[in-house]
Amino acid sequence: MSAAPDPAKEAILARIRGALRDVPAGETSADVVVARDYRRSGSLQGDALAELFAERCADYRADVRLVSAQELPAAIAAALERRGARRLAIPADLPAQWRIDGVEWVEDRALSHEQISAADGVVTGCAVAIAETGVIVLDGDAAQGRRALTLLPDYHLCVVARERIVEVVPEAVEALHAAATAGRPMTWIAGPSATSDIEFNRVEGVHGPRTLDVLVVG
Repeated sequence: MSAAPDPAKEAILARIRGALRDVPAGETSADVVVARDYRRSGSLQGDALAELFAERCADYRADVRLVSAQELPAAIAAALERRGARRLAIPADLPAQWRIDGVEWVEDRALSHEQISAADGVVTGCAVAIAETGVIVLDGDAAQGRRALTLLPDYHLCVVARERIVEVVPEAVEALHAAATAGRPMTWIAGPSATSDIEFNRVEGVHGPRTLDVLVVG
């Protein structure tokens, strides 16, 4: 017994067929030249680049602080104290200098979703950060862990090295090429997880951490 036709699906497919009506038979995407006249690289460097990222990331209600490498351990301790976080889930390869004393560090060695959710939060690094948009990208590489590790806890402390900040999105896409080619899943973070209900009431912590702290170091 065949399934009943889905009117919504048929309407969508009809519009697609209509939009493709003038495409020659046999034409492929490789036959069409795409103009890439948008800005593909930035011009900011150093403090200006880090400050723009911090400003844009803070616009998403993240708590962003610029610290030196020497200040990083104390900044991590202060952030965790401020949030009351004492038991943190972490990637197994999180740098030792980030693991301050007085905190229980729970390495993700096949932790269950329940074990990850039970932690007070998670601490990771990142693959790349985009100054123009304030977005942080994780690609599962060093000091980042798997997607579940940063989606389940209610709190995320992310350490962003200055050398990982780029100015515009095309630079980030280029930096992530190897991860994409390898098929690693990515998480693009624009502040704490949030959504709105039908009456446009903002609700945070629905699809990821409710609270995001960012330490820009270097």
